[in-house]
Amino acid sequence: MLKELIDQFFLDRERDKEQHHFYITDAGKCQRAIFFKFKNVPREKMTADVLRMLDHGDYVQMHILNCLFSLGVVRASEVKIPPQEIISGRADAIITLNNELYVVDFKSMNSYKFKTLESPPEDNVNQIQLYLHYFGIPKGILLYIDKNTLSLKEFFIEYSRSLSKNLLKSLDDLKKKIDSNIVPSRTLDYPNNYQCKFCAFKEICHLAEEKEINWEEFKKKVQK
Repeated sequence: MLKELIDQFFLDRERDKEQHHFYITDAGKCQRAIFFKFKNVPREKMTADVLRMLDHGDYVQMHILNCLFSLGVVRASEVKIPPQEIISGRADAIITLNNELYVVDFKSMNSYKFKTLESPPEDNVNQIQLYLHYFGIPKGILLYIDKNTLSLKEFFIEYSRSLSKNLLKSLDDLKKKIDSNIVPSRTLDYPNNYQCKFCAFKEICHLAEEKEINWEEFKKKVQK
């Protein structure tokens, strides 16, 4: 009985909400999945176990942030980017090391992923690139935390103006498709892209086939 109560607590906190603006975490990710989020398409529900693990990851990151505060290197935490028309985001911390500013983004993961991590995933790099862009800070650190052992790995990232501009242009192009009801094409490496494996929109993506399609016409076919 207690298990069911706890499970329901986490499930009740999870609500599908129609998305009206981009988050920095959307940068470089599958455009079709983001489109479906904007259109509030029904998706596979996360289990209570997964929601608890995500919640646990937040606590692990708070523990590391407290350590940085104790070291006196934190200049700001949970820092929102300057207001933008279509994108929002919040960096975990801005710190000073050797008289230089760094944007720090925490990422927690299980031991298996942590042990095999040799370089930061592309979407993590994209995310911190946009933080560097909006804050005008040339250097960043991706800090990975093993949720099981609390071991750490860090990767230093330098700002790339060209990459940031390309990411923002991609989001701008996607916004135009969302506004004009054009479902983006699948990723070029579908279904082998790692995002496909964990995507909550796998079923509807399969029905939508490969190329761009009109959203309203596709809905009519699905509803028949």
